[in-house]
Amino acid sequence: MPSIHFPEFPEDIPTHPLLVIDYSLLVARDQNEIDKLWGAATNLGFWYLNNHGADELAEGMFQMAAETMRLPMEEKLKFEQGDDGNSFGYKAAGANAVDATGAPDTVEFINIAKDDALAWPQQARRTYPHTVNDHMNKTVTPFVKKSVEVNDTILQIFNDRLGLPPDALVKRHALKEFSGSETRVIKNPPTPNNPLKVAIGAHTDFGSLSFLHNRLGGLQVLVPGSEDWQYIKPLPGHAICNIGDALALYSGGILRSNLHRVVPPPGTQSQFERWSLVYFTRPGNNELLRALVEDSKMIADAVARTPEKSFETGCTSLEWFTRRIKNQRMKNRTGPETWMNSRGTEHQVAAT
Repeated sequence: MPSIHFPEFPEDIPTHPLLVIDYSLLVARDQNEIDKLWGAATNLGFWYLNNHGADELAEGMFQMAAETMRLPMEEKLKFEQGDDGNSFGYKAAGANAVDATGAPDTVEFINIAKDDALAWPQQARRTYPHTVNDHMNKTVTPFVKKSVEVNDTILQIFNDRLGLPPDALVKRHALKEFSGSETRVIKNPPTPNNPLKVAIGAHTDFGSLSFLHNRLGGLQVLVPGSEDWQYIKPLPGHAICNIGDALALYSGGILRSNLHRVVPPPGTQSQFERWSLVYFTRPGNNELLRALVEDSKMIADAVARTPEKSFETGCTSLEWFTRRIKNQRMKNRTGPETWMNSRGTEHQVAAT
């Protein structure tokens, strides 16, 4: 996958523009760049990130995944994530639903727990195919560490802008605590004859921050106030970042966790396999998901302005993620209510 030359994203396909954020300027605490990041995070909840330093590691992750996906199915299924709400491991195409009708997804992927990548060569959560283990030292663990660095930098910036006590958000994502944080590499087959087949259904992300790397189109967002899905164009050297449910809840809705989905790449790109790589930062398993009103006047004021919304989930991070993952699985489906039970902070679950 890494060395293939792909056709350009079609010029005649409308896309939704994203703000470009320079990670090196965030590290330097450049106020203009921080203001731009804040604008992106509080409006759409998506932005491009450049100068992040993860491109070479991302290529290695794609190579690891290509080797993993070439394994015989019976070998991959030894490491299946299962139907109990566990996320780590392999997921076969068609194992998850993409909507309330129960239409199956088209992607397969491998999820590797942050806890396992950082504990290597010890096992923290589960075992993985030898193709993952072979790349753990030189690729997987360094990619996870780099992703943690990037997302923790952004968390610290949000922490300060929200008026929270020092390190309040980072402490809720402590590396030493088990969590749902993981890296995932996704493969979607070519679909030149079915360009609108949904690969991953409309959803908000489970956790706090997502750090995404892809080479082909297919990611779409539902822009607030719109009824139409809009493509996000991939840009070379730019990751795509977005807010997840946990940050939306912690911030009392100030930070936006926005609906998005994945469809096949448009135009001639649809003739190629679509690969994407993401690192999900999620709170520690025992952290309660609720607005941090006691710690921030800004958050308390935001909650007071929206009494029609609830930011009290009554559950831990682990319970939130387990419910969402478990109810996407086809083997757990009983009807449309199963899909509804897999929903997060989104309020609109259908769009044209």
